[in-house]
Amino acid sequence: MAVTALNAAASGMRALDEKLNVVANNLANINTEGFKRSRVNFEDLLYQVKREPGLRNVEQEPIPHGLLVGTGVKVSGTQLNFSPGSVDPTDRPLDWMIEGEGFFQVSTVQDGDQTIAYSRAGNFARNSEGNIVLGSSDGPILEPPITLPNDTIETVIGANGEVSVRQQGAQTLNIVGQIELARFVNPEGLKQIGRNLYLETDASGVPVTGVPQTDGMGSIRQGQLEKSNVDPVRELIDLITTQRAFELNSQSIQSADETLQIVSNLRRF
Repeated sequence: MAVTALNAAASGMRALDEKLNVVANNLANINTEGFKRSRVNFEDLLYQVKREPGLRNVEQEPIPHGLLVGTGVKVSGTQLNFSPGSVDPTDRPLDWMIEGEGFFQVSTVQDGDQTIAYSRAGNFARNSEGNIVLGSSDGPILEPPITLPNDTIETVIGANGEVSVRQQGAQTLNIVGQIELARFVNPEGLKQIGRNLYLETDASGVPVTGVPQTDGMGSIRQGQLEKSNVDPVRELIDLITTQRAFELNSQSIQSADETLQIVSNLRRF
């Protein structure tokens, strides 16, 4: 019946609407520091089995194919792509980039509780107390905390995450902190919560923390930022193909509707 076609095409439009939302979000974050693009994965729905493949015919020979009618499609999930983004040289001392694996750790409030979140964005700043925070001066505090003295006139970050400063009137650098990174067995299982932050989940596994350049962690590059890994050409192609597929599914609905109208207008003679 054409009703199956209506349901299948409608499921396709719903799934493509979700894909359109994901593509639009990718494009919207094309200039977001450390943003990782998502893709939509689809899977077909259950089939109406009207004849099993391999059934025996009248001559007791197996039929080479069956008769199965699909009922549509659904979104099985969205998948993060953690390929590195492009490098943006800024020459700003509190702009840091992770070259390789790892996430910065910050302390944030989620659902009323203090928790550790993770980020690839490295646009750090100082708050009013001298603590290094992510993003703006009221952003989440870097973990473990690093405080810069009020009379700091130069900040140097080593590739191993060692933070040194030169204070007013001093000729040498003093170590004031150590950046620690975290990595996950399955970073694609992290939960996005906005503000360039991720939370650990059962799917991501527990974080493994350590000093940069050890235990598989990447190194720190000062004065540079990791930009979004969104490829605008690829996203525009996805946008166009999604639109065309949506139109095709809407045409399927129109065709199924016309078929049902013909059936309903049949008269018995």
